[in-house]
Amino acid sequence: MLYTLRSTPIRTAIAARYGIKVYTPIIYQYVGTPESEADLRRLVRDLLRDFPDIAGYVLLTEGFWYKAWGGGHGASKEYIEDWARHWSHAVGVVAEECHKVNPAIEILPWEYNIDFRPQNVETKRYFIQQLPQDTIPLLTWENGKGFEIDGFHGHLRDYAINQVGPAEVTDAQIAEARQRGMKVYSNAQTFSCGAQLQTVPYQPFPQQWHARYEALAAFGINGTLESWSSGYAPSFMTELRAWYCWSEAPALEDLLRQIAARDFGAANAQEVVNAWDIFSQAIRLAPDTGPYMGTTNAIGNPIFFQQPPARTATFNHSWMDQSMWMGYLGAEVNPYWPFTVTRLVFIPDFTNQSNRAESYARSVSGIEAGPEEKVLPVFLKYLRLATDKMEEGLAHYRSAALQSPEPKRAGALREVIVAEQIQRMLLSNQAILTFEDLRLRLMAERDAPKAGELLDRMEAIVREEIARTELALLAVTHDARIGFQYECDYVYTPYSLNEKLEVLRETLELQLPAYRAARNE
Repeated sequence: MLYTLRSTPIRTAIAARYGIKVYTPIIYQYVGTPESEADLRRLVRDLLRDFPDIAGYVLLTEGFWYKAWGGGHGASKEYIEDWARHWSHAVGVVAEECHKVNPAIEILPWEYNIDFRPQNVETKRYFIQQLPQDTIPLLTWENGKGFEIDGFHGHLRDYAINQVGPAEVTDAQIAEARQRGMKVYSNAQTFSCGAQLQTVPYQPFPQQWHARYEALAAFGINGTLESWSSGYAPSFMTELRAWYCWSEAPALEDLLRQIAARDFGAANAQEVVNAWDIFSQAIRLAPDTGPYMGTTNAIGNPIFFQQPPARTATFNHSWMDQSMWMGYLGAEVNPYWPFTVTRLVFIPDFTNQSNRAESYARSVSGIEAGPEEKVLPVFLKYLRLATDKMEEGLAHYRSAALQSPEPKRAGALREVIVAEQIQRMLLSNQAILTFEDLRLRLMAERDAPKAGELLDRMEAIVREEIARTELALLAVTHDARIGFQYECDYVYTPYSLNEKLEVLRETLELQLPAYRAARNE
C-alpha cells in the first residue's frame, strides 16, 4: 500500500529503517519550454539530494500539470492529446532524473481529473500509450463507472463504493498497460471512504468493499493507494483491508464473524455479520455519488422555504464577482449557509425558474437525460430503497449492540451510531429534494385544496427533519469523528446543527403557517 505525507529527511530515514516506503507528490507546472524543463530537473535533483529515502513520487494532474490546470473537459481531441504528450514528457523528465540516482524509485503518473466518463475510453487509453516505459500508471479505480437505473444510464461522478468497479476507462487503461508490460497501481480509497458518505469515519459495508478487493485482485493490480490525503484512520474496515492486501487471508465470512465477536460478543456475531451484509446491499442502491450535499452534508443542510437572510458579506452590488467568490477558486462561502463549502450546500432557486432538486439528481447521479425526462422521481425512489434497506440492517445491529456484554456495549453502540448517521444522511437527502420539488409545485398551484395538501406534506417533512436533526446533534456531540471531512474540516458541527434547527422551527412555526393564511385570505 502507498502512503503520502509531507516528508522530512528524518521521517523518511526512520520509515526506511522499519521497512516502510514513503511516497510523496511533486507539485510543478510544466509549460513546455527548455527553461521549464531545466527547472523541473533542478527540482527533482534537489528532492533526491534532500530526501534520499523517498521510495516513489506521485505525479497527479491536480498538482503536476502541463500549462493549464484542469481536466480539459469539453476541449478538442487535438488539445487533450497535445496536453497528454507534453504532460507525459514531464513525467519522463522526473523518471529520468530519479532513475539516474536510484532505478528502484517508483514514478506514479496519475491523470485523475481527465474526463473519466465511459465514452472517453480512447482518450484515457491514449494517456497510457504516451507514458514512459519505466513508470507505473496510478489509475483511479471506479470514477466514471457506468450503470443503469430504471432505464436511465448514469456514471459515478467521483469516488463511490456503490459500484464495485473498475470503470470502463480504467479497464481499458489496465489492458493498455498490460500490453506494454507495465505494472499498474490503483486508488482504492479504503482509508478515506472515498467521497460518498464522507462525513462518517468509515463505511460499514464490508461485503461490498470485499467485492472491490476481489476485483482489484482479479484485474492484477500490483499496488493500491488507500488514502490520497487523509492518511490512516483506524476502524474495522481498515483492518479488513489489511487482511486482503495479502494472499491466504481468511474466508470473508470467517473473518467478519471473528471481528463481530470481538466487538459485539460471540453470541451476537452472526447477527452483526447479517447487518453488514444488508448494509452492503443498501449502498448498492444509493444513486447519489461523489462529494456533494446529499451524501456529505444533507443532515447539516437546512430546508429553506423562503430566501434566508445572508449570514456573511455578499458582493452582489460591488466590484467583486459573487459567483466566483462562492466558487471552487474563490472562498467557497455561501452567504446563506457559510458553515461549509458552497458545493456541499443546497440552496433553492427562489426565483422559481428552475427545479434545483431535479438538476441535483441529474448532476450527482451522472444521468444524461433529455429535458422532458424526469430523473428526480427515480433518484428519490432509490434513495428510499437504500434507507429502507439500512433500517432492515439496523434492526439487527441495534439488537446485537443492546445484547452485547457490558464491557463491549459502549463500543458496539458507537458502531450503531455510525450506521444510523448514514441512514439519517440518506433520509435528509430525500427530505431536502422532496421539499424543494413540493415548494415549486406549491408556487405554481392555483387550486386552494391542492395547495393545502402540498403544505401538509411539507410540514410533515419539516417535522421529521427536526426529529432527525436532533438525533444527529446528539450523535455528533458524543462522537467528534462524525461531521468531519479531512479536506473541508468540519462540514457540520453541534453549533451548525443548532442553527439548522432554528431555521427548521421558524419554517414550521412561522413561515408555512403565514403562507397558508395568506393563501386562504
